[in-house]
Amino acid sequence: MRVLVVDDDAVFRQGLGELLEQDGHRVETAPSVPKALEILATEEFDLIFTDLKMPRHGGLELLREVRSRWPRTLVVMVTGFATVGTAVEAMKLGAFDYVGKPFQIHQVQGVLDLAQKEIQFQGHGPPPARIESLLKRWTGDGISVLHIGPGPTRPIPHVTSLPLPAEPHRIRDAVESFLPDHPRAGVVLEGADALFDGSARGDFLPFIRSLWERLGDRVPLVVTYDPARLTQAMVDELIATLAAPVTRSTLEALSNPIRRAVLQRAGQGPISFTQALEAAGIDDSPKLSFHLRRLVDEGLLGHANDLYRISARGEESLRMLSEWDSLATTGPIASAALPRPG
Repeated sequence: MRVLVVDDDAVFRQGLGELLEQDGHRVETAPSVPKALEILATEEFDLIFTDLKMPRHGGLELLREVRSRWPRTLVVMVTGFATVGTAVEAMKLGAFDYVGKPFQIHQVQGVLDLAQKEIQFQGHGPPPARIESLLKRWTGDGISVLHIGPGPTRPIPHVTSLPLPAEPHRIRDAVESFLPDHPRAGVVLEGADALFDGSARGDFLPFIRSLWERLGDRVPLVVTYDPARLTQAMVDELIATLAAPVTRSTLEALSNPIRRAVLQRAGQGPISFTQALEAAGIDDSPKLSFHLRRLVDEGLLGHANDLYRISARGEESLRMLSEWDSLATTGPIASAALPRPG
C-alpha cells in the first residue's frame, strides 16, 4: 500500500516509516498537517497514519480535509495523549481506526490487514464478472436472457446476444422488444458506461436507474462496468441502485472488515459482546462498541438482553455479500452491478 505517516515527533515518524517499509509498503512522511496536505495534493495514498495531537494543526483537522478532498484514503489516528474516547470520536468523524503511542507492532499489522481488506472491498466491490458462468446459471434456472455486449465465446441456449449499440436508447428498444415474448427474463448489460464519455458521463446513472425501474422486481438486471471510467461515488450509487433495498450507507457500513465479520457471525445465531470480539479478532472493547453501534444504527443488528441478533436487513446484506463472493453464480437470482475483468 501507499502510506503517509504524519507526526511532529521525528523519532516516531521515522520508526513507523521504517516498520512499514520493511513490511513492503511505499512510505512518505510529513512533520505537520500543512506538509501532509502539500504531499497529498501531488501523490495518491491508500492509508494515512496521523498523530492526533500536534502543534497548531492536529489530526482531526487533517481528517476533515482528507474526508472532503480524498474520501477513498483511509485515516488511522495515532493517540498518545488523548483518551481512547477521543480516538473513538475521531472514528465517528470518519477515521478508519486508531492505534496507541507507543504502538505495538502487532497492532499496526492488524490495522494494515484490515485496511487492505477495506481497500479491496471499496476499490473493486464484488469480484470481476464471469458472464458466461452467470448466463449458464440463469438459463439453467429457466430464465431467458437478453445479453447486450460482447458475445460469449460460444452460443448458449436461451441466450439472445446483441452487440452494444452506439446509442443508449437502442438498449431500451431491445429490452422492450424482448420482454413480451419471455415471461421469465433476465437482462445482462456489459460495459454500457463506455457509451457515456465526456459531458454525457453524468447521464449513465440516470439511464441505468430508468432501465432498472422499467424492469422492476420481476426481471433481474446485471450491469458490468469499467472501474476506470467511473468515480467511486458513481460506483457506490450504481451498486446501491441495483442492490436495493441495500442503501449506500449500508454499503459503507459493510465496507469495514470488522463489521462484516461480526455480521457474518451474527448470521449464525445471536451473539454476546464477547463472541463479537472473538469474531472481529480484536481485543479492544471501545473499538468494538463503536462498530456494533454502527451495525445497530444501520438496522443490520438488533440488541436486547445482552445479545446481538441479525435483522431482516442484515440478512439481506449477507445475501448480497454472498452473491458477490460467489461471482453472482449461486444464490437467489438478483440484480447486481459487477466490475469487468481488467
